[in-house]
Amino acid sequence: MSVARKCPWGAKLPEGYIPVIKRETVETTVDPYLPNIARMLEEAHKLDVLIPNTSIFQEIKKLGYRGSLRWMKDIMQRHELRQKVKDEEPLVRFETDKGKQIQVDWVEFPKDGLSAFVATMGYSRASYIEYVTDEKVETLIKCHMNAFSYFGGVPHEALYDNMKTVIIKRNAYGYGKHKFNEQFRDFAEKHCGMQLRVCKPYRAQTKGKVERFNHYFRYSFHNIFKVRLSMMGYKMTLENANAAVMDWLDFTANSRVHQTTLYKPFDLLAEEQLALHPLPKPYHGVHPIKATAQSVSKNSQTSNRITIHIPNRDLQNYDAFIPVMAYILVPAYAVGGALWS
Repeated sequence: MSVARKCPWGAKLPEGYIPVIKRETVETTVDPYLPNIARMLEEAHKLDVLIPNTSIFQEIKKLGYRGSLRWMKDIMQRHELRQKVKDEEPLVRFETDKGKQIQVDWVEFPKDGLSAFVATMGYSRASYIEYVTDEKVETLIKCHMNAFSYFGGVPHEALYDNMKTVIIKRNAYGYGKHKFNEQFRDFAEKHCGMQLRVCKPYRAQTKGKVERFNHYFRYSFHNIFKVRLSMMGYKMTLENANAAVMDWLDFTANSRVHQTTLYKPFDLLAEEQLALHPLPKPYHGVHPIKATAQSVSKNSQTSNRITIHIPNRDLQNYDAFIPVMAYILVPAYAVGGALWS
């Protein structure tokens, strides 16, 4: 006979209950000044001079910092700013102009019967993820439409590796003139105004921004979420994975201080949106008689909005809904995303 236990506030909990705490990314008082600190350290490195933490502290106090010197030192150490300067690694990098490029990839989870569409903006490092059960071109198009809705516009170009639904044959019409999947090329270039780019063979690192994010996504979200579900007696599904990953994007991945830019991806995305192409109309495909083209259009009806919504889900109560996510889920692109008025 199972015996119910009492929690500290008096409510009865079922036997075997495992409490799960989900925390939002907390902004520190130093975060807004990290780019200023990085620039000071880089300039000092160029001039071959040393600036102590006390001097940095005084400088950012002039900019409005109200925290302590010790807290500033702790955050600098957390981001390894001084070590990166010693290694001659640029502290603040963007490399890509605002709105110019998006990097796209698939992350496969065969044991779960799922794949994840991952798209990362080159300038802001803002990312979008959508779990799917196949990697067909129709699915790829639908995911792109959802990603554009999440980002608030269409970048000028997209970078891929050897994705079969994108590129059919390299250099088919001469060096650098590749044969693309005609339906996807029609969608990307003619419908969205987005140029297609592909990595050089065996040089997937040229789209390193999305590759690095893939690693972060796999080990900081997918694996731990799968373990959490298993501890509660549930398995990962398309529905609960998409519901959970949208919260993770909104409140963790895109809200944290990025280790490369030292800015929050959402903050830079707000700037990057001004350089994006407008959201496209629903795509009906180059072969309108196919039912797949109709399904892509239908699933993208809510994607042609210019405004972006503000996430307002209650994370305190989120874990309690994991077992029934399949019943409360609405399309991820309709409820998740970077929101600014």
